[in-house]
Formats: sequence, C-alpha cells, structure tokens
Amino acid sequence: MKDILPDLCDLYPEQLQIAEPIFTSYGKRSHFYGEVVTVSCFEDNSRVRELVNENGKGKVMVVDGGGSKRRALLGDMLAEKAANNGWEGFVIYGAIRDIAAQTTLNIGIHALCAHPMPTEKRGLGDLGKTLRFAGMAISQGDYIYCDLNGIAVSKQLLALP
Repeated sequence: MKDILPDLCDLYPEQLQIAEPIFTSYGKRSHFYGEVVTVSCFEDNSRVRELVNENGKGKVMVVDGGGSKRRALLGDMLAEKAANNGWEGFVIYGAIRDIAAQTTLNIGIHALCAHPMPTEKRGLGDLGKTLRFAGMAISQGDYIYCDLNGIAVSKQLLALP
C-alpha cells in the first residue's frame, strides 16, 4: 500500500481539488492515478461499456452517475475488460456491483456504494463533459489521484514523490 495524496497535498496544495470524503475504495489497487476520461450517465452504463473496450493505459474513467445508488454502473465483467485494456481505474459517482470479484482485479475503483441491480442499456450518456460532484469540477484531460485517503484532481500531471 502507498499513500500518495498526503504527499501531493503537502507539495501542491494550491493545484489540487480534493473530493468530499464520500467514496469507498473497492478495487485491488489501493492507489492509482491518470488522465481523466469523463462519462456522464444516469442508471445506464452503455457509455462505460463502450469505453472499457478502448486502450486505457494511463487513464482513469470518471463517471458521473448522478449519485444514484439504485443501479450499478460497473460490474465485474466490465471492470475485467477495463483492467485487460490497461485502464488505471474508475471513480464512480454512483454504485457498483460484484464487489468480491472486483477486489481480485488489478484495477483501482472508488465508488459511492455497492448495489446488486444492473443498469438498463438504453444507449444514453455523454462523453467528454465537465463533471461536477463531491465539491469538484472535473474536466476531460485533468489528472486524478486516488488512494485510501481520498481523491484529488489537478489540471496538469504532478510529479509523485
């Protein structure tokens, strides 16, 4: 395990937005970071399903699910595809499912909660929009840093200590 956020906060306090502490870490990776790819969707993970098939090396998918805790935006099969395609992790302002399976996958996952119900697949959702949740504004191309201490976002890549 590694703590990266306390050191980043010490080194770059003016360059970071810190998320309100509302997320739980579910993935095998306790710390992860990368360039942000944004998805906005509500109880429909169609866009997430599309993106996990792309090369995600050096990237973190940030999903604004509107804070819904009624439908899981990520399950074990999509998380496994993402891990196999090099994604560093997910930050999901919503629910996920298949928690036991996801803890075995080499990917980082921060989400609000677990819920067993899947989403409906209606092909809805937007990519590349600026997202606003947990006291932050997160844009496509920002950089996000996650560990067991929380989540931080910066406009540029920061050197890790």
